Amino acid sequence: MTTATAGLARAASAFKQRYGRMPDLVASAPGRVNLIGEHTDYNGGDVLPIAISQRTYVAATRSTLGKTRARSLGAGAEGIFDARTPEKTGDWWDYVVGVLWAFARRGIEVPQFDFVIASEVPMGAGLSSSAALEVAAATVINALTGSTLSPLQLAELAHEAEREFVGVACGIMDQFASALAREGHALHIHCDSRETEHVPFGDSVLILDSGVRRDLRLGAFNERQRQCTMALNWMRAAGVEAPSLALAPPDVFKRVPFGEPLGSRVRHVVEEQARVAEAVAALRATGHLPGELLNASHQSLRTLYECSCPELDWLVMAAQEQPGVTGARLTGAGWGGCAIAVSADETALRKAAEVIMPRYAKQFGQACDAWMTTAGGAIQVERV
Repeated sequence: MTTATAGLARAASAFKQRYGRMPDLVASAPGRVNLIGEHTDYNGGDVLPIAISQRTYVAATRSTLGKTRARSLGAGAEGIFDARTPEKTGDWWDYVVGVLWAFARRGIEVPQFDFVIASEVPMGAGLSSSAALEVAAATVINALTGSTLSPLQLAELAHEAEREFVGVACGIMDQFASALAREGHALHIHCDSRETEHVPFGDSVLILDSGVRRDLRLGAFNERQRQCTMALNWMRAAGVEAPSLALAPPDVFKRVPFGEPLGSRVRHVVEEQARVAEAVAALRATGHLPGELLNASHQSLRTLYECSCPELDWLVMAAQEQPGVTGARLTGAGWGGCAIAVSADETALRKAAEVIMPRYAKQFGQACDAWMTTAGGAIQVERV
């Protein structure tokens, strides 16, 4: 039994146990790691994520009870709500309610459903668990309502749900990666135009989970976005024309007295945008990612954007020291979550994990989980 088949069977079995019948459909969507291009997406720049092996499965069927029920195997509470009058509660099922809300905004009639969610993507780890849930839920609702939204449209719908309903001021990367990724490729997303292209990616990736959890709704992420918006406004007030902060001209620092911390935030965004371009060029030429770009990205995130933490810094440094590891950095928004290490040699990464995990536990008194992944595929729908 493949991992995907096992995940589907787990979701279907849990659905039958909870609701006494099998679901009509099970949809799944992957989490993601961003290889490079951090905090560039909501600044109009480019990003380079891959879909990972870990997926979120949403089993569903129409309900005749006049209410919608949602149960997650990873959360104790069950959400019970009216799909026709979606309201935000602050609970985990807001991500599902938000998707229903976004369908209704498009004039698509939304009936009541029963949902069971089984996820392999850890919450709060920076692997895009929320986007995987949103995209998988959107995919199964799309199928059960007879809608014909494309994967791109589902990604846009899921992004709208998180940004406008849940209230996380995120960019488009997570939902686009979950809905549009291709096996064996990284997804180069131009966040200003929303154009995408698949770039060959032949490396293996080690994901190292620090165990430090953060909720993007708690403020640090939104604060960085406000700072970047302020910097863009200052730039334009100074007469520097650019479509976005990430696409600011090279001499912007000479022409705009940003001050701190805005100057550091801008420098990270502009230089990170350049690193994405270098990474894409290298992948097109060789299929492999230059490690020095990852290392430089982490240094910038740590010192300029100030979104790392001691645990992530330790993991990145430890990974960079291991034989055969090309490069390492934090992935996701930061302030906790995961780091990645990259290499063309999968064995080297496995050996690195064996060294790093016990040392991390000794250093911080908590476990460090680790997973191997290669670039995976996007959404899938299965009839049970």
